[in-house]
Amino acid sequence: MNKQDKLNEIIKTSEHIVFFGGAGVSVPSGIPDFRSAKGLYQEKYQKRYSPEQMVSHSFFVHNTSMFFDFYFDKMVHLDARPNACHKKLYELEQRKKIEAVITQNIDGLHQMAGSKRVIELHGSVHRNYCMSCGKYYDLIDLDLEGIPRCSCGGIIKPDVVLYEEQLDEKMIASAILAISKADTLIIGGTSLAVYPAAGLIQYFKGKHIVVINLESSAHQAVANNKEVLFINDDIAEVFKKIE
Repeated sequence: MNKQDKLNEIIKTSEHIVFFGGAGVSVPSGIPDFRSAKGLYQEKYQKRYSPEQMVSHSFFVHNTSMFFDFYFDKMVHLDARPNACHKKLYELEQRKKIEAVITQNIDGLHQMAGSKRVIELHGSVHRNYCMSCGKYYDLIDLDLEGIPRCSCGGIIKPDVVLYEEQLDEKMIASAILAISKADTLIIGGTSLAVYPAAGLIQYFKGKHIVVINLESSAHQAVANNKEVLFINDDIAEVFKKIE
């Protein structure tokens, strides 16, 4: 039995699947990831700052204008659409197979594909709030040039978790609960290098772990777990073949 057939068999016999996804899930939709050979971390923005520096809380506070220049240019992708992975996850949710989709992505593509049980660990570009009065703004309400301002004059901050900021405790609790109840955990498109999010997989007590990633960097993080199926391939292509 080849790996794709094995994956199909695991899904067929599972009743509570949790999908844990990272930036690689959205790469087939045209959104660059961070840590691959072609990722954002390989760039130097204006030859002065790394992308990691530019999406930190301190950079947002002290270099607000440059933060938004980078954020709107590199982090917001209005033309991106769900790929085969997003669509198949929605289909599996409809078939009562998916317990939850836990994502480190902020692009909202899982919801665009139709998924309802989405836990966004790092927030979403589609939600934005005034730092002064708390007024909510959808992404489509914002002027994507310069620093977005509320009608009260306050700065509108994206509801995304920047470096140096804490993850939302309710999101963490929801993710832990979902993973702890899962009989199968599918990890896709992530190097499992970002903590504390990557540490959530330790709560898995089920039978099957599947890791789908173009690179093998995620392997060590789950190497000590039982029955791990590693698939080094494009995640959209893998999900296209799920029955």
